[in-house]
Amino acid sequence: MRVPFIKMHGLGNDFVVLDGRSERLPPVGATFAKAVADRRTGIGCDQLIVLEPSDVADFRMRIRNADGGEVEACGNATRAVALLCGKPARIETAGGILEVRPEDGGIAVDMGEPHFEWNEIPLSDAMDTLDMPVAWDDLERPSAVNVGNPHVVFFVRDCDTVPLQRLGPAIETDPLFPEGVNVNVATIENRHEIRLRVWERGAGLTRACGTGACATAVAAMRRRLVDREVTVSLPGGKLLIGWGEDGHITMTGPAAESFRGTFDWGQFA
Repeated sequence: MRVPFIKMHGLGNDFVVLDGRSERLPPVGATFAKAVADRRTGIGCDQLIVLEPSDVADFRMRIRNADGGEVEACGNATRAVALLCGKPARIETAGGILEVRPEDGGIAVDMGEPHFEWNEIPLSDAMDTLDMPVAWDDLERPSAVNVGNPHVVFFVRDCDTVPLQRLGPAIETDPLFPEGVNVNVATIENRHEIRLRVWERGAGLTRACGTGACATAVAAMRRRLVDREVTVSLPGGKLLIGWGEDGHITMTGPAAESFRGTFDWGQFA
């Protein structure tokens, strides 16, 4: 059984997209997703995206990280899928329904409202998520935000010098985060710009993370470090993040199609 796929990326965060909206696909499990994502023996990607019909939105998007684990949300993937759609749409995800629309400069995504309660992140212990009394080496007193998936945000003098390759896995799997966590290290450049690096849960160091940019911007806004609209600069490029008076986060940025192809489903099953 040969199946078409679309290779896409958002600021270098890359995806293999399988479109099962009109023709039903076989079940996509963790082992299959991990095999497709392998950059040596598979197609290679940070996330495998599967599109399906939805009863509550225009279509459903399911997301599996390179390690095979299914996650709730991915901002960059949402923009990529919106580019395929080519018009305003409502997309069902495990983290809620997202609204997308094409705009000058890329795709705008309404990421919904962030959540801050300790049990909404979730954390294993009750604590103030704005200024958490915890530390890993020199990374200390982070904020935690759930923007459809869980994030912890550290504000540092220079995010480029943080050994995220070493500290990211330790923080991601710390018992404080029973569902794991995405790890963000951020430097405030001024009231309008943040520099950011992300260790993504289940994927590792990434060139860009849309939900990480949203979580970091909102955490900085809660601490009154930046204004309510900021540019977040990641290794792969820039995203514009706004937090409106209605409580919703809007993320605007580019996405691109790299190429299309087909593969034998049995090769990865």
